[in-house]
Amino acid sequence: QLVESGGGLVQAGGSLRLSCAASGRAFSTSAMGWFQQAPGKEREFVAAISASGGSTYYANSVKGRFTISRDNAKNTVYLQMNSVKPEDTAVYYCAVGPSAAVAIVRGRVDAWGQGTLVTVSS
Repeated sequence: QLVESGGGLVQAGGSLRLSCAASGRAFSTSAMGWFQQAPGKEREFVAAISASGGSTYYANSVKGRFTISRDNAKNTVYLQMNSVKPEDTAVYYCAVGPSAAVAIVRGRVDAWGQGTLVTVSS
């Protein structure tokens, strides 16, 4: 089970940190990721991190602004969102997959969270 938190309303240029708490699975051996789904659009990859945390991947649209990290002792993955833009407005979903983060980049997701809404005002 994946439970996201931390979404909300933020002004453009501001920051927000999303959290995803995992249970019921060997968290430390699973890659984790974040996806976004804007109104009327398909769900898109945002960021992924390997099981060890040693490898990370980002969509070009968020590279340099967002940072994915994980705390295996807390079974939690984070998405730090800085310099947010109105186009970042979306529901953000946490995802779990195989141990290699690149698998999540390629859409291999084993389970999804329920999503948390991020709204960026201009």
